[in-house]
Amino acid sequence: MANEKNADKLEKIVSWAKRRGFVMPGSEIYGGLSGIYDFGPYGVALKNNIKKLWWKKFVENRDDIVGMESAILMNRKVWQASGHEKGFVDELVECRKCHQRFKTDDLPKGENPKSEILNPKQITNSKSQTGKCPNGGEHEFTESKKFNPMFETHVGVIPDETSKTYLRPETAQGMFTDFKQVMEVSRKKVPFGIAQIGKSFRNEINTKDFLFRVREFEIAEIEYFVKPGDDEKAFDEWLKNWEDFVLSLGIKKENIKNYEHPKEGLSHYSQRTVDIQYNYPFGYKELTGLANRTDFDLKAHQEASGKDLSYFDPSTSSGQVSEKYIPYVIEPTLGIERLMLAIICDAFEEVTGGRTVDSHPEEPQGDEGSEVVLHLDPSIAPVKVAVLPLVKKLSDKAQEIYKDLKTCWGEIEFDESGSIGRRYRRQDEIGTPYCITIDFEEDNKVTVRDRDTMKQERVEIKELKNYLFGKLGSF
Repeated sequence: MANEKNADKLEKIVSWAKRRGFVMPGSEIYGGLSGIYDFGPYGVALKNNIKKLWWKKFVENRDDIVGMESAILMNRKVWQASGHEKGFVDELVECRKCHQRFKTDDLPKGENPKSEILNPKQITNSKSQTGKCPNGGEHEFTESKKFNPMFETHVGVIPDETSKTYLRPETAQGMFTDFKQVMEVSRKKVPFGIAQIGKSFRNEINTKDFLFRVREFEIAEIEYFVKPGDDEKAFDEWLKNWEDFVLSLGIKKENIKNYEHPKEGLSHYSQRTVDIQYNYPFGYKELTGLANRTDFDLKAHQEASGKDLSYFDPSTSSGQVSEKYIPYVIEPTLGIERLMLAIICDAFEEVTGGRTVDSHPEEPQGDEGSEVVLHLDPSIAPVKVAVLPLVKKLSDKAQEIYKDLKTCWGEIEFDESGSIGRRYRRQDEIGTPYCITIDFEEDNKVTVRDRDTMKQERVEIKELKNYLFGKLGSF
């Protein structure tokens, strides 16, 4: 029953996200493209607010981290040196009866690990659930085959081996290859970090669970360079920083937990990896990750490129002698879409009856029914305040207030269409924390309604900015 309830919640979120302009299937008028989504006006605003807060916390508010933006297309040698071209693989199996393909990680343990290399062009869309075979009975799986999920492309007019490269499957390698130059131009000393938010691409065997596993996504991550021996201390500090950031966005602490990867399950570059998992409707899954990549990446690129990527530490304090070494790297990383999905899951509430929607004293009460309320933290809400004239006759006065507030908080919405109750409901559904209603009263006051408590307060127009500043701050 619990699984059915969770699946139903995810289905409702998918429907709501499309209806309210948060997340829409990409190129839907042509039938869409599996694992590709577009973000509408409210969805892109939510994403941008998350990214702005992340950048402010980890770049602007710190002295030891600088930002950069590396290219999506890189020299093929980067992916050869990093191990992605040969070692970045998923394994799949195919049902002999229905010819659907599945990632072996999604199947019960015990599938045959014997593998073959499979060309990416052979991958077809597959269902997200294994279950029963649509052609009858259980699936009959082939032996597993290895598949490199990097999207292959070519640079230049002639598509041959010399022009081949890939859409990047991660943002990290650009920060490694530019490590020395970024360090020099920013005049930073170890320990310091490089931060980046950018697109990545993976030709997933299975795309499923809405935004959880998609083929085009954004990563926000930091490569934090430390002296060997200081890595475990830095690791623990970053795990705390990452958890604090997730919780600051309104995610409930009881819905996250840490998962320490066993030694035998670590990636080839990792000495230690811990995931912060979130309790999605489909179970606890990775929300963010933290890895101790040691000096693997810088050493690999130094060897492949012939360029010196070591660090000369000039410190002579406490009797220490200057030394030269390859820094270790602590990598905290998170997927923006996965974080966005977790935030929505925690904030999403469906209220059936009992919630007053038409609550302004001059407006008759509307009908009760099912209403979605998105309890977003005000810091990331796509719309901070909605300005609502009770009737259209009051629009001119409301417009003056709207324009004045918009100079302080850009994310303000004006809505004069429909009953006040319906407008409240629309704003509840997109997560707007406060609605301001302009009515016929001649007291130079407006009514401010709180989304979560539905409490209404009369506020003088001249004090409205100060009132909202106390609620919203200077976002």
